[in-house]
Amino acid sequence: MTLSWDQRFAGDAYFYGREPNGFVASVAAQIPAGPVLCLAEGEGRNAVHLARLGHAVTALDQSPVGLAKANRLAAERGVALTTLATDLAQYAIAPAAWSGIVATFAHFPPPLRRAVHAQVVAGLRPGGVFVLEAYTPAQLSFGTGGPKDLELLMTLDALRAELAGLELLHACECERDVVEGIGHTGRAAVVQILARRPPAQAIP
Repeated sequence: MTLSWDQRFAGDAYFYGREPNGFVASVAAQIPAGPVLCLAEGEGRNAVHLARLGHAVTALDQSPVGLAKANRLAAERGVALTTLATDLAQYAIAPAAWSGIVATFAHFPPPLRRAVHAQVVAGLRPGGVFVLEAYTPAQLSFGTGGPKDLELLMTLDALRAELAGLELLHACECERDVVEGIGHTGRAAVVQILARRPPAQAIP
């Protein structure tokens, strides 16, 4: 039986660890000053890291249990988060509102994923940055985390189409060692995106 997210996040241990995703940490300095939205943020590891860098962070997740742990981690590290328990199918990303939007291993059915990514493109401020890491279909051969349903996995070609309108500053499919708690640890096949909404052009 598949555990619900509340069940997965129950207990004191952090299922995906307490430290930020490695790719997020490596590119966080490229997110401009301003508010950041973390999608499917779970127990808050990325949100807390970004808050410690000075961003006003809103963390979304469908699990109130996970978000309670996110707030606990934030308090331990001396920062505050805005958290909202919501299903992304019901949440509207405000247009041109965010300096950064972050999604790590946020795997949704393709129709929802396309809808969310369209809102991501519109939701960034000029110059704002989208950071994504997700598993590719090749992850099925590793078995080190992620969904087992092929349609939930992502490819670079699909993401290029879904994020049309953003500049892709970094875009690759690669293998790397992921070390994120008991949930994601081991060699993995991932796709990484660092994308920017083009800055507003000055009026001549």
